[in-house]
Amino acid sequence: MLIVNGAVHTMDGPVIKNGYVAVKGSKIARVGPMEDCPKSWEGEVIDAQGGHICPGFIDAHCHLGMFGDALGFESDDGNEETDPCTPHLRAIDGVNPLDRCFSEARAAGVTTVLTGPGSANPVSGQFAALKTDGRWVDAMVVRAPAAMKLALGENPKQVYHDRDETPVTRMATAAIIRENLRKAVEYGEKMDRAARDEDADPPDYDAKLEALLPVVRGELPVHIHAHRADDIATGVRIAREFGLRCVIVHGTEGHLIPDLLAREKIPVITGPALGDRSKPELANMTLENPALLRRAGVEVAICTDHPEVPVQYLPLCAALAVKGGLDPEEALAAITVTAAGIAGLGDVLGTLAPGREADVVVTSGHPLELLGEVRAVLIGGRRI
Repeated sequence: MLIVNGAVHTMDGPVIKNGYVAVKGSKIARVGPMEDCPKSWEGEVIDAQGGHICPGFIDAHCHLGMFGDALGFESDDGNEETDPCTPHLRAIDGVNPLDRCFSEARAAGVTTVLTGPGSANPVSGQFAALKTDGRWVDAMVVRAPAAMKLALGENPKQVYHDRDETPVTRMATAAIIRENLRKAVEYGEKMDRAARDEDADPPDYDAKLEALLPVVRGELPVHIHAHRADDIATGVRIAREFGLRCVIVHGTEGHLIPDLLAREKIPVITGPALGDRSKPELANMTLENPALLRRAGVEVAICTDHPEVPVQYLPLCAALAVKGGLDPEEALAAITVTAAGIAGLGDVLGTLAPGREADVVVTSGHPLELLGEVRAVLIGGRRI
């Protein structure tokens, strides 16, 4: 596959004003200006016609396939609201890849998503990174698990208050998370002791603690749902206590504490930006949040939180961040290279560098231009 005659946003260097992208198999093979383009090519050639060529868009936080489109409770599989600690839940067991929203994602150039459980439970379960093309979720997996989802603030309080069960305060939510992380630490210590000493008994199998072991060992990041500044601080505090690799998801009031997040080197997946202030902890929502965070030196990705905002509007959410003061190329990075890095996928996705997976989008105008159109989408080198 050869894509020619377009402005190439490699995302690891300056924009090539008129360039090409060559694809061999499932990988990017070559990228450069048109004067260096191969003169002969065996295979399909796509003419970008003066449009733009960029990496496939990455939604770093959504629930695609977990809440079926227009299907109601039958396909509502995003929240197991019967237990506040469910780290053993796996997104891949809940995703319906035949949900029509996957095809809408592909058509909009969204080629990879991080999807998983919602925020009903303080310890919600395992997110997975998936390509958006496929009928069998196992074949769509880029990484599973990709993160452990934790949730702070209003959502767990509301869910369990309605059930008259714990947690109904922010204190109890944090305590449940701490309790189970500590149990996982002790579980791991017992396993290590048993491995060293044949006379030591290993712990009885515990599915929840097995799922949390990679978290407390620093192998699996936690993505912490937090809107208010105080909830963000609690998430950072818990991450510090247990030495966790931490990403803040939503971070609606991050713009009130950007210097503190920058100091802690905590990335933020912002969004959704396209919506109303539907609950108290969204009172300080502003389109300027990504720009203010970025100016302070915080790594920022942008998400839809599908179905809160339909996944196909991910580029629109990035464009709204530009309206809020974010540089257009940084906004594009927030749904490509920076999103890939925050998701732990920067070695395979997010740029058009040779050797990266050939997830490519061709658009008529700038990728964030509202009135432009998607002309072609490649996933793994295959035009879909």
